[in-house]
Parts: sequence; structure tokens; C-alpha cells
Amino acid sequence: MKIAPYLIAITIAWAAAAHSQTIRVKTSDGELEGTLETSGIRSFKGIPYAQPPVGNLRFCDPQPVKPWTGVRKATAFGPRAMQLPIYSDMQFRSNGMSEDCLYLNVWTAAKSAGERLPVLVYFYGGGFIAGDGSEYRYDGESLALRGLVTVTVNYRLGVFGFLAHPDLTKESPHHASGNYGLMDQHAALLWVQRNIAAFGGDPARVTIGGESAGSTSVNAQMASPLSKGLFIGVIGESGTALSLSKPYMLSDAEKDGVKFAGSLGNKSLADLRALPAEQLLAATEKVRFPITVDGYFFPRSPLDIFNAGEQMKVPLLAGWNSGESDYRAILARDTPTVENYERAVRKLYGENADKVLTLYKASTPEEVKQVATDLALDRGIAFRTWKWVDLQTKAGTPIYLYLYTRLRPAKAGETGSAGPPAMGAGHSWEIEYALGNLPTNKVYTWTPEDYKVSETMESYFANFIRTGNPNGAGLPEWRPMKKEDPQLMVIDVTSHGGAPRVDRYRLLNSLN
Repeated sequence: MKIAPYLIAITIAWAAAAHSQTIRVKTSDGELEGTLETSGIRSFKGIPYAQPPVGNLRFCDPQPVKPWTGVRKATAFGPRAMQLPIYSDMQFRSNGMSEDCLYLNVWTAAKSAGERLPVLVYFYGGGFIAGDGSEYRYDGESLALRGLVTVTVNYRLGVFGFLAHPDLTKESPHHASGNYGLMDQHAALLWVQRNIAAFGGDPARVTIGGESAGSTSVNAQMASPLSKGLFIGVIGESGTALSLSKPYMLSDAEKDGVKFAGSLGNKSLADLRALPAEQLLAATEKVRFPITVDGYFFPRSPLDIFNAGEQMKVPLLAGWNSGESDYRAILARDTPTVENYERAVRKLYGENADKVLTLYKASTPEEVKQVATDLALDRGIAFRTWKWVDLQTKAGTPIYLYLYTRLRPAKAGETGSAGPPAMGAGHSWEIEYALGNLPTNKVYTWTPEDYKVSETMESYFANFIRTGNPNGAGLPEWRPMKKEDPQLMVIDVTSHGGAPRVDRYRLLNSLN
């Protein structure tokens, strides 16, 4: 279903006196009361964008919100999705955890509905098994202070968001099951089209972004025909849905769903929906529910869709961090010697090992550490992101590729060495920098150099959200990526242009 940006007339009422620091907005579902932050940004938290996916709505597409009467408070984050405590770096501000989790949050610089500011809709990471839009690092206030409207979205995770089962497929009007978490994101994008003008945002200038699973999500939304026309730009940080292995088809997912039900005692669909959410969650500790080629959200695999040029043709800003993996991913517990490295590569690549060793050559133990780190990085996130960018170049839209290299500073109160030095910037390290949220992370002793990196990266992001081009006054020139002229931006204290190792990516492409 497509909804024209201005189909529903929405009015805004920035109501109440300044001393109360409350504001009201009228959406298509009812009136909301938010908060005027001390910065002057207006925030609205815990806004429902779909019905609670509980009871008979568990394992269903998100359903439209039931309108409310009166004024609904939107001054606190809603509950986070059901998830196990997996990642220690996730610091939530949510109102507990619940299956009733389909809420979003809005930060806006607008003082009236007529301002039509550009919009960022951001999806959190966490491997589709953890995460929440209330995390400090995703806070939208800093970007809003740059004249934007920022939205973070909760979506279902794990078994609640991705279980497929033949009985679910049978009851679905689309003859599909799984991918409910992606459908939640889609429903949130539809909500933005209907309502963001009420917050001073422009529904015709929406950019979507995310990191890790959030980046995989925006890549997935680009590929899905359901989301065409709902956004005009994409920011992807360290993740894609472009799996080069055999796609996970609906038939495979249904078999795994039946197997999962069997592990619980061959539970029927009615039984699975009746189980307490906590019991269902506990049963998933060693089970994963991947994105599925379901025939509906994905008519074909995302890779096939991109290969056919059927994805959304919009500007793209994407990249990865220099230390997403390290040499141990290649060498395991072996000492990083030249002999051990070459033996590991021959085990991985067999008759093609010499080709790999030519482009990933190491002559000393120190070179082994770096080159094996490069190979580990390229085999995973870097190569798949390059594949995304490379396929998107055929669309003829602007593309900006980055490599993030800034290492984190020492932890607060830390003395001496905390272990071997990092081989590069780790997975997710750029989030607080890119979204302007260093002060929200009290774990590290941020330096002026860190704030310089953050100012650069956040400026690039804000410019891209406004115009589809990250360049702006006072920033190093970021040249667009072109097939005949590969370019990337190295983001660090002194950011500068560079060239990606396309020779390596083309080799890896030929070996897949």
C-alpha cells in the first residue's frame, strides 16, 4: 500500500505555555503531548505506530493503530522488544521489556508544521536479536539541532520478529511468513509518510539509516518493492542483506519453524501464541531466525533484486570500520607467523590460495597481523558492503563510500594497558560519533580529537540527509564512488580521500 505524502491533512498545535514545557501534536491517530527539551528541541517518545503484536497478533504483519481520544502522553520511551541480555554496550532508557514494543520516537527542530525539514529514520543494530530505539547512542537530539527531524523505531526481534511456519504462511493473505521485524520497519515508514508533517518534517525528504542489523535493514528496505517511494536516501553502516551464500528460502524457514515448535513439544500455532512471551524467549537462547526470502517482502533474494537493478535507485552513503574483524578470525589461536598465515589461507581457499596470497601478502609477523585483519574484514562486512555499492553504481545515483578508522580512547579511570591494541576501529564504534552522541557514553574519556571526528562525521551525515550529498563548508571533499573512478573517505582525526582496494574485492567476488 502506498500513501501519498500529503494525503492526510494533519495539523499541529504547539500548545501550552512555555512554563509547562509541554507541546502537543495532532497525528492521524490522535493527539500527543511531548516535551520541550532545554536545547529547544521538541521530543515525542513512545509513539505507537502499530497495534501491540500480542495474543492473536503475535506472528502477524503489524496492524494499524487504533485511534485514541483525548491527549496521549509521549514523554517517555515505550518498552523495548523481547530480547535476551546479550550485548553489554546496550544502555536502554526504555520502559522495561515487552512484546508490546511497536513504538517510535521523534526529535524535531521545527517550531511549526509548515517548516518541512528533512527527516532521518534510524533503525538500531543488534543482529536482529537485541537493540532498542531508546539507546543513548541513537538519541536524535544532536542531529535535530542541525535542523532535522530524527526518528528511531522499535521493531520485533528474534522469534517474535522472524519465525516462519507453514501454518503462518497458510493463514497469511500474502502466503508468506517471517520477516515481521522488517514489516514493522515498513509500517513505521508508512507512519512517517502520514504523520511526519505534523512534526515539521517533510515526507518527501526522508532518509533511512542504520548500523549493523540496522544497515542490513535499510538495504532490505531498498530491495523490497513494498517500500518504494517511502524514502529518498539511504545511510548504511557496516551491514547488508546481500548474502552471497545460498538464500534462506521460505520453505527452509518453515521447516526450521516446525522444528522449533517441536522443541517445545510440537506446539500448534495457537499454543505458540498462547505461550508467555518470557517462556518463548527463553527457548530461543541457542536458536536464530534469519531474514527469509518469503515471496512477499522479498519476491526474490536481495542479491537477485540488486543484480536485476530492481532496488530503489536513491543516493547511498555506506561504509565500514577498519577493525570489524581481526587476524584471529583467520588464524584462530595460531601464532601470527608467516607460515601459520599461509597455511590458514590455503585451508580456506585451496587451489585459489595463491591468488589470495598475492593480494594479501605478508612477510613478517607484524604484517601478518595487519594483512590477516584485512582479509578477515574483507571476507565479511567490507566485501558485502562493496558489493552493495558496486551494484548501486549501475543505478546512476550518487554513492559515497567511507572507511572509519578512529580508535576509541581509554576508558574512564583506566590505567595501564587493557590488552593488545586494537587492529582497527571495531564494529559499532562509529555510532556515537556519527549521531553526535559522545557525551551520552560515559565509559570512555573522550578527547578533543574525538569531538573533532564526531563533528566531521555528523556534519557529513546531516548534509547527506539534507541534500543527498555529504559535502559542505569546512569539510574535506568527499568524492562520489564511481565504477570507473573508485573513491572513499577515510574518516578519522584528519579525514581524507582514498581509494578502496577494488582489486581485492573483485578477487573475492570471483571466488564466490
